[in-house]
Amino acid sequence: MNKNVKYPKTIKNPIIENIFGTTVIDNYRWLEDDKSTETEAWVKAQNKVTFLYLSKIPYREELKNRLSELWNYEKVGTPFIEGDYTYFSKNDGLQNQSVIYRKKGDAEAEVFLDPNTFSEDATTSLGSLSFSEDGKTAAYSISEGGSDWRKIIILDAESKTIQEDTLVDIKFSGISWYKNEGFYYSSYDKPKGSELSAKTDQHKLYYHKLGTSQKDDILIFGEKTSEKYRYVFGYLTEDYKYLVISAQISTSGNKLFIKDVSKPNSKLITILDDLKSDTRVIDNRGSKLYLATNLNAPNQKVVSVDAANPTPENWKDFILETENVLSPSTGAGFIFATYMVDAVSKVLQYDFEGNLLREVKLPGVGSVGGFGGKTTAKELYFSFTNYKTPASSFKFNPTNGTYTTYWKPSIAFNSDAFESKQVFYTSKDGTKIPMIITHKKGVKLDGKNPTILYGYGGFNVSLTPTFSIANAVWMEQGGVYAVPNLRGGGEFGKKWHDAGTQLKKQNVFDDFIAAAEYLIAEKYTSSKFLAIQGGSNGGLLVGTTMTQRPDLMKVALPAVGVLDMLRYHTFTAGAGWVYDYGTAEDSKEMFDYLKGYSPVHNVKAGVKHAATLITTGDHDDRVVPAHSFKFAAELQNKQCGENPTLIRIETNAGHGAGTPVTKTIAQYADIFGFTLFNMGFDQLPNPPKAK
Repeated sequence: MNKNVKYPKTIKNPIIENIFGTTVIDNYRWLEDDKSTETEAWVKAQNKVTFLYLSKIPYREELKNRLSELWNYEKVGTPFIEGDYTYFSKNDGLQNQSVIYRKKGDAEAEVFLDPNTFSEDATTSLGSLSFSEDGKTAAYSISEGGSDWRKIIILDAESKTIQEDTLVDIKFSGISWYKNEGFYYSSYDKPKGSELSAKTDQHKLYYHKLGTSQKDDILIFGEKTSEKYRYVFGYLTEDYKYLVISAQISTSGNKLFIKDVSKPNSKLITILDDLKSDTRVIDNRGSKLYLATNLNAPNQKVVSVDAANPTPENWKDFILETENVLSPSTGAGFIFATYMVDAVSKVLQYDFEGNLLREVKLPGVGSVGGFGGKTTAKELYFSFTNYKTPASSFKFNPTNGTYTTYWKPSIAFNSDAFESKQVFYTSKDGTKIPMIITHKKGVKLDGKNPTILYGYGGFNVSLTPTFSIANAVWMEQGGVYAVPNLRGGGEFGKKWHDAGTQLKKQNVFDDFIAAAEYLIAEKYTSSKFLAIQGGSNGGLLVGTTMTQRPDLMKVALPAVGVLDMLRYHTFTAGAGWVYDYGTAEDSKEMFDYLKGYSPVHNVKAGVKHAATLITTGDHDDRVVPAHSFKFAAELQNKQCGENPTLIRIETNAGHGAGTPVTKTIAQYADIFGFTLFNMGFDQLPNPPKAK
């Protein structure tokens, strides 16, 4: 098959701006208008070319079938107790959305909520689910077509009947109940213009009293100019004594306030009035608060303080900071300190007097989640996974530290045939970076293994070992899967995060490039067989790496990427990413720095770029698809050589959460097929055996 592709013509309609004395030409700004008929026609034309190309990959259906086969196993979430029932999520295997079940005592489990029935095409998904104190009323949020905008539906839990009018126009919100009376939620005023791209920057906290209309909901915080924040969240302590309000202007750093809701007309008390830390209330015992914070403790610690005088000068250290990053949770009257030790989990159990009771011996080397629950809980649950082990859940006895397997998946994948190892390599400036490499046992280090290098590197996000069905299929084909823990992430605390932000963002790209060079030097792969992959901020990572070092990889897979760094802050919640990126309006230095790596602005004519498959969703209102559209237009206009540069636009889909399983499987089949095909494979390296 000839890899030369006839691309749709993308009209140039230049917008010329002068920013800090530099002329910037934006040829494709018209693609930012997600409602225009021109953009819609462009999307259809691009998809037609992309899907024609993908349809000619000889093993695309084989990959799809194997993904479907491996995906088709029962998946059960860790349970939680509300009222008289134990609730849990379950997916029979290939259901588009997981179903919420419940059971009373030893009775048979029954369906409580089935999101597969929310819409005909299964693109409406369940967001959060929260119960009143007595467990008799439930409130749950739904997302339509992958949008970040939500609706909240209120249900009589016993009869499963809807109780009142649906709450609408809610975004970036929890649902926090006050006893059995009502709940707190957050939202923005409905934007003028496109809901999918218009800017949202004043978040407000509301209280909804059951049985009243949404128009009568009480605005708690966010109305005054002095209360203008991009993200405002409210949650109650378990005893319903304190409302905690967290206010942020960016994705890092928050102010913190509390209000004693047990006293009528009590005032809002400030705990923190600056944005220098990430601090939250994790529990209380009467008026004694327990906070998790990275204030003067980059790796996090737990402190205690009296609610009457809760400012930092009164804090008392409770669990000290260590060299490893801490993520505490509480349950059954204990605090569980989960640490990341070189991106792998370790758990210590404390009582509320600060005594270390035990280290919880985990089932293996990997990632845990859970250990949270109500103070009255007699047992807790946790999950465990790593890159070659599907997630299992365990029932934990908090009194003696023992646990039993609660649920283990039955999957047609032999974990024992694969191995994972952690290596440390050196980045450009001498920093040691950890990377976990997973592949079949006995892989020859001859430079010919198809390899996916996956990265993120931002927003304090930690990439810890997690099993993925899709990656299992990749590794079955002899593929290597490598994940480095780049700066900008949270694996080594706030200092590690800050070392990959703003004017230090290039460190992240250098770390990723050095990871690729390590894999090549150690003969895991070579440039002919290397693909780089990442989504959202990881899409930026891929876009920048492929434009800075086009020689390094054969295939680039940027998903839902932040790719126009001069304008990202003008869309939806983009301005909230300032802590990590800075903006082109901040200063000439910041503008020059962003323009220096912005993928859309650094596609050079006459360069042989990697074979590229950009993926996005037409309803992505987190990272608007215009980023991907403009990057695709630039690449197609300037690509030299025969490597294809295609964009695959999922319709009626958003940033990723809640995407139906059928769409996810089809997308991975296309991504892996495109990758292997452009590495020169005319058939699968390891074709599935005929049955």
